Amino acid sequence: MATFRTRPAMLPLMSILLALAATALAHGGHDAVPEGEAISPEPIDTTLWIHILLQTLAWGILFPTGMVLGLVKSRWHVPVQILGSAIAIPGYFLGHLHKGRQFGENAHAGFANWLMLLLIVQVVLGVYLRLHLEKGFLGRVRPLQIKAHGILGGIIPVAAWVQMLFGGIAAQGFCQGEHTGQCAAHFIMGSAFVGYGIVLTILLVNGSGFLKRTGRSQEFWDSCVIAAWGCVNTFTEHRWGGPWVRNDLQHTSMGIIWWAAGLVGIWLSRDKQGRPKRNLIPAIVIFMTGWGMSAHPQSLELSTHVHSFFGYTLMSVGVTRIVEISFVLKDRSTIEGDEDEVNSFQYLPPFLLYASGFLFMGATEEQMALLASNNVTHVAYILILFSISFLLFLFVLMLLSLYSANTKPSSLLRKDDGERPLANGLANGHPRIANATDRAAADAQEFELEGLMSDDDDAEGGAMTKGTNGHPR
Repeated sequence: MATFRTRPAMLPLMSILLALAATALAHGGHDAVPEGEAISPEPIDTTLWIHILLQTLAWGILFPTGMVLGLVKSRWHVPVQILGSAIAIPGYFLGHLHKGRQFGENAHAGFANWLMLLLIVQVVLGVYLRLHLEKGFLGRVRPLQIKAHGILGGIIPVAAWVQMLFGGIAAQGFCQGEHTGQCAAHFIMGSAFVGYGIVLTILLVNGSGFLKRTGRSQEFWDSCVIAAWGCVNTFTEHRWGGPWVRNDLQHTSMGIIWWAAGLVGIWLSRDKQGRPKRNLIPAIVIFMTGWGMSAHPQSLELSTHVHSFFGYTLMSVGVTRIVEISFVLKDRSTIEGDEDEVNSFQYLPPFLLYASGFLFMGATEEQMALLASNNVTHVAYILILFSISFLLFLFVLMLLSLYSANTKPSSLLRKDDGERPLANGLANGHPRIANATDRAAADAQEFELEGLMSDDDDAEGGAMTKGTNGHPR
């Protein structure tokens, strides 16, 4: 408990925090927004750009990295999360101190407070767990706190993704009025494709153990999600009781085929003996969804090109998934004889899902109109979206590599380099970096062989000085 002597020392810090909080809560600027508009015409100023960069670094890179370090119980978990928090908190206040472009009421500003509340709760739980208070009431509730800390650690990256999408939407004043519905559909469905790609990447690199523990094939889980999503789309893509307008029928029929095919995929996910079995239904559903989207009628030529390429990319996901299951894996869960081996072709379906998600999120009516007015071609735009997809794919692979390097023994990371094809004299064309376990084993082996090597040298030296009959030469 703080005493009277300690409180004066805290007054300056408390005053600063209260002043910043008052500034944030009293943030205005809405009067500068023209009536009927979502943003003012001024450009984004330097302060707001710094806010964007800091929050992207903290929420998009550091916190996910810290989450993985926490899962493997690394000593770097706490420092990385402290650094992320130290960047996120000033970044939050910079979002309320900017000049230049001003914004009306938007989801990004409202959700920011909830996201910071999640961060505060997570930090408090982390500090509590770090203190190792294991006596009395605090000790009895510690298992619940550990579970809550883990759950929040998984929720925060998803919430941060949503907040970054809200930020991009708010920056341009999109998704207002009559555009809200189609805008939400694009970002929700696009995020679902990206999330599906991330899940496939996790299952590909680190998911064989999970699938074995559940006793289910990957297609069982895919089909469950597809069926559930299809039910949602069936009853939400059209305002029942009202007239059928524009693409309502196409969207609703797509929802119907999703839940119908999802049920078939669930049924086929086990063989006659009840063992997990692969099937092609999720891949077929994705292919047909892409085909439907490629023929989606659009009002702008640019939008037609982008939607068509999105459809082709999604169709490619289905085709590559069929090839992977039928020809690469031959209906097995992993490559025969090696659960940790990943064929290079297997990376194609997840990556194409990333690309499909970004293409769909980037194809809203307002985005297409803005790009068309600035003479941006569909080729340049699609290449940019694919570049973003590659960067996210790389980041996910790096996180999974970080997880694998800290959870799997070195003997499992590389079974026998002598049995693997070599490129440039090295396995996989890259030199292997010895870890701490490898170095310790090498030192122990060198120590054990040192005496034997010395004896051999002595014996060889003696042979040089003696003849065949044992007398000196």
